[in-house]
Amino acid sequence: LLQRTELPRPNVTLADARVIFNEFYGFSGTIRELGSQQDRNFLIDTGEERLVLKVTRADYPQPELDAQNRAMEHLRNLDLGLRIPEPIPALTGEYIPQIEVGGQYYWVRLLSYLDGEPLTRQKYLAPEVVASFGDVVARIAGGLKDFRHTGLERELQWDLRRAGPVALHLLKSVADQKQRDRIAKAMIMAVKRLQPLASALRIQCIHHDITDDNVVATPNATGRLMLDGVIDFGDVLYGWLVADLAVTCAALLHHADGDPFYILPAVKAFHARYPLSEAELKALWPLIVARAGVLVASSEQQLSIDPDNDYVLGNIEHERTIFEVATSVPYPLMEAAILDTAGMLPEEPELMMSHPLLPSLAPADFRLTDLTVTSPDLPRDTWSDQEIDWKLLARAAMETGVSSTRYGEFRLSYTKPLSPTPPATFALHIDVCLPGATEAFAPFDGTILLDGHHLILSSPELSLHLDGIDCSLEDGATVKAGDAIGTVAGAAGGVGGLRIQLCRDPDLVPPLFAKPQQSAVWRRICPSPSPLLGVGVDAPPPESKALLERRRKSFAKPQKNYYADPPQIERGWREHLFDVNGRAYLDMVNNVTILGHGNPRLAEAVGRQWAMLNTNSRFHYAAVAEFSDRLASLAPEGLDTVFLVNSGSEAVDLALRLAWAHSGHRNILSLLEAYHGWTVASDAVSTSLADNPRALETRPDWVHPVMSPNTYRGKYRGEGATDGYVQAVIDKIAEIEEAGGKLGGFIAESVYGNAGGIPLPPGYLSAVYALVSERGGLCIADEVQVGYGRLGHHFWGFEQQGVIPDIITVAKGMGNGQPLGAVITRREIAYSLEKEGYFFSSSGGSPVSCVVGMTVLDIMRDEKLQQNTRDTGDHLKARLEALGQRFPIVGAVHGMGLYLGLEFVRDRETLEPATEETAAICDRLLELGVIMQPTGDHLNVLKIKPPLCLSRESADFFADMLEKVLSDGW
Repeated sequence: LLQRTELPRPNVTLADARVIFNEFYGFSGTIRELGSQQDRNFLIDTGEERLVLKVTRADYPQPELDAQNRAMEHLRNLDLGLRIPEPIPALTGEYIPQIEVGGQYYWVRLLSYLDGEPLTRQKYLAPEVVASFGDVVARIAGGLKDFRHTGLERELQWDLRRAGPVALHLLKSVADQKQRDRIAKAMIMAVKRLQPLASALRIQCIHHDITDDNVVATPNATGRLMLDGVIDFGDVLYGWLVADLAVTCAALLHHADGDPFYILPAVKAFHARYPLSEAELKALWPLIVARAGVLVASSEQQLSIDPDNDYVLGNIEHERTIFEVATSVPYPLMEAAILDTAGMLPEEPELMMSHPLLPSLAPADFRLTDLTVTSPDLPRDTWSDQEIDWKLLARAAMETGVSSTRYGEFRLSYTKPLSPTPPATFALHIDVCLPGATEAFAPFDGTILLDGHHLILSSPELSLHLDGIDCSLEDGATVKAGDAIGTVAGAAGGVGGLRIQLCRDPDLVPPLFAKPQQSAVWRRICPSPSPLLGVGVDAPPPESKALLERRRKSFAKPQKNYYADPPQIERGWREHLFDVNGRAYLDMVNNVTILGHGNPRLAEAVGRQWAMLNTNSRFHYAAVAEFSDRLASLAPEGLDTVFLVNSGSEAVDLALRLAWAHSGHRNILSLLEAYHGWTVASDAVSTSLADNPRALETRPDWVHPVMSPNTYRGKYRGEGATDGYVQAVIDKIAEIEEAGGKLGGFIAESVYGNAGGIPLPPGYLSAVYALVSERGGLCIADEVQVGYGRLGHHFWGFEQQGVIPDIITVAKGMGNGQPLGAVITRREIAYSLEKEGYFFSSSGGSPVSCVVGMTVLDIMRDEKLQQNTRDTGDHLKARLEALGQRFPIVGAVHGMGLYLGLEFVRDRETLEPATEETAAICDRLLELGVIMQPTGDHLNVLKIKPPLCLSRESADFFADMLEKVLSDGW
C-alpha cells in the first residue's frame, strides 16, 4: 500500500496513446490527455464517438481493474437514472490487455466517454446541486450494496479505514513544517474520534470517489448544471459505507465559501435514500477531516515525485481549501448539525443548577434590553455604533439597577451591510450591567481556570465562562456548588459589567455569536444561562415560517410575495433592508421608497402632522394648497391643476376618465407589454403578460393596443425604427376610424418601464402625440414608475422625448411608501370632469399625505438626490455594460439613471429569453445579500430601481455580486 503511494504516472505520451488506440482497438482520430493523479487518461474523438483510454501501471493487480469494469457493468444493468461508462473490449476481445511501452508494462482499458461537464471548476453549487451529490452517492452505494468481486479486497491509499497510517507516511513529503504539523494534528484528532465508532460502521462495495471531478452534469432549464453521470471507478473497493459520502462531502467544501454547513443538503439527501446509523452519522465529519488531510498530504507527495503533474497542480489549491474549511469548526458542532439534518439529534437534558450564580439579585431586578432588528431603542442608524449595546445596557441599569441583554437574540448591532455572507448575529451569551463588587457563586461543582478577568468553571458536562470578574482563587482550584468564586469587577456602588456564557463541551472555547444558519445547533452546545440566574433571559425566537403561513392563510393569494422562501424584513435604512436574523440586504428593486428607508426627517414630519391633524381634502388647510402648488410648479407650463389620489392605479384611472370627459370619446390607444395599474380602467389598458397572462384576450373594446416600440426585441430596431412604430399607430387609428370610432386618448409610459427601462425610439412620442392631438384626443404620460427624478438626467420621463403631455400621472416614489398619487393637467381638462359630477378621494390629499409629499420633495432637493441618481446611475450602467462585454447571457443594458434594465438572453442573435436563468440569478443574489426581481413579459430582465440615495459603494457592491453570480454560477 505505502509503496503504491510513491508510484509516478505511466510514462506514456500522446504518440504512444495514438498507437495503442489504433493497434489494440482499431480507432483513429484526434487525441488529447485528460488529468489523473496516478494513471494516464486519454480522450480520442473518432468523429463518430468519443472514447477514453486508461493506462495503469502493472503494479496494480489485474483483478482490481476487472472489479472496476464489472462494477460499471453491474450499475449499467440497474435502473439508477444515471449514466455510467461502458467498458469496450480490445480487438482481441480482452477488456484489460497488457502492453509494453518503452520497456515498461501497463494495463490498458477503453471506456465510453460521457458528455457533460465536471463541476470541479464551478465555484458555486446551489443547494439543490449539493443535495443531488448526496442522492447520487446514495444511488450508487445502493446499487453496489450486493456487488461482490475478489478485486475489491484491495489496499488503497484512499481507503479511509487506513487514513491514519497513510497520512503519517505521506507527511514526510510535506515541506512546510507548520502545514505538516497541522495535518498531523487533524489526523490524530480524526482517528481518535473514529476509533470508538469503527466497529459499528457498515462495510460494502463503494465507489469511494464521487467528487466534483468524477461526475458529469448537463444544464437544466435554469442553466444550472445538474448531475446525471458518474465516472472514474478507480477507487472502488470494500470500505465503510459512510466513507463514500465523506469523500463527496469533502470535495464539496472547496465550493462552500468557508461554510462547513454547506454540505448538509448532501447529507440529508443521502440519508433520505440510504439511511445511515447514528454511529455512521457521528463518524461522517471525522472522516471528512481525514479525507481532507490525506488529500493535501497526497498531493504534496505526488508533486515531490511528479512535479509536472498538471492535474495535481490544478487541484492542490482546492484541496488546501477543503482542509482549511474542514478544520475550521469544532467536532461537536458538526456532529450535532449532521445528526440534526438526519433528524436523529437527541434532546439535551434540562439544565439544573445547584446554586444561583448571583443570589443577591432578585429576578424582579432584571430589566431586559431589546437589541433585535425590531427594537424601538435602536432608531435611525444607531445600531452602527459599536458601543451601542453597552450604552443601552448602562442607560437601563441607571434606571433599574440591573440590566441584561437577551440570550438567543439576533442583534442588529452585529449586522454588516454590503456583505455577501450573513454575519454572526445570534447571541450565545448575555451581558449584564449590575452593581460592581456583586458576589458570584459556583452554580455547580467544577475546576476554576483563570485568565485575567476571564474565569471558566469547568466540569465534565458543562463549563461556565465569565468575563468581568475578580477572582482570588488559584488557577486550577476545585470548588463546590455554592462556593464563592469572585466578585464583579468594579467598585462597590459603581456599575460593573459581566458576560455570562455556558457550554456543554468543556474542551470548547465557544464563540460569543453564531451565524443564523448555525444558530439552532450552537444553542444546543451553548444553552441559555437563564437557569443560572433564576430569571428568563431568552429572546423569543423569530417565527418567520409560521408568520408566512398566517399570511398565506389570511392574505389573498393573488397578492404575491417576493421569493418562495422570503426573508422576514422588519427594518430599513437608506438603501438597506434587514431581516429578523440581522441579515442586511441591498434593496435594488424598491422604487416606492425613493428617499430610502427610515428617513428620519420624513418620519419626524409625518409624526408632527399626525399629532396635529389628519382629515380629508374637503376641509380647508394649508398643506393641500401648498403641495398642489408645488406639484404644478414642477410640471411644464400650462399643466397647472392637480388632483391628489392614493396610488398610481388611481391616478391612471382618473386620467382616463379625464380623457373621456374632455374628448367625449372612449377609444384609448395603449402600448402592448405595458402595465398601468389594477383598477378596472388602468388594468384595461395594461397588456403585460407577466402581470396578466390573459391580458390580450380580455381587453374591452375601447382599448386599442398598438405595437410595443421595443427597440431591442421588437419588430423594428436600429435606425428607422421610429417610422415603423409610428406607422403601426397610424394603422391602428385608421382601424378605429374605419369602424366609425373616434379617439379619446393615448397612454404610455415615457420610458418603457415594464420592459426594464427601454427608451422609446427618438421622436416617437412627438409623432404619436401629434397624431392623437389632431384628432381631439388627450396624451397621458404615465410617470408612476419612471418619473420624479428617477432617470437622473430628467425629472420627468417625457422630457427625454421633448414633448409635453396633456395629463401626467405620478405616484410610487412621491410618497416614499405613503399611499400618494397625483394627476397633473390643464385647468380646462380638469373642469371637464365636472360634467360627470365632483371628484373626491377620502384620503387623497389628506394633511399627512400632503406633508409627506412636500417633505419628499424638500429632501430630494436638499440631498441632491436627482444629481446622485444621474451620477451613480451612470456609473452603475457603465459597470453593467462592462459585464455585457464578458458574459454572453447579458443581452442588453437598458435605461438611465436609477431605472435600469439588465436583459438576459440565451442567444444574442435570436434573443431567446433566459427566463429560468433570471429567476435563479435573483435567488442567488438574495443569498449574497441583494434584493432583485425579474420583470418584462418574459421575466428575463432585472428591473434595477433602488432608492435614489443609493451610494456608489452600494452600486459597486451590486455590480460585484452580479459579476460573482455570472462568473461562479447560480
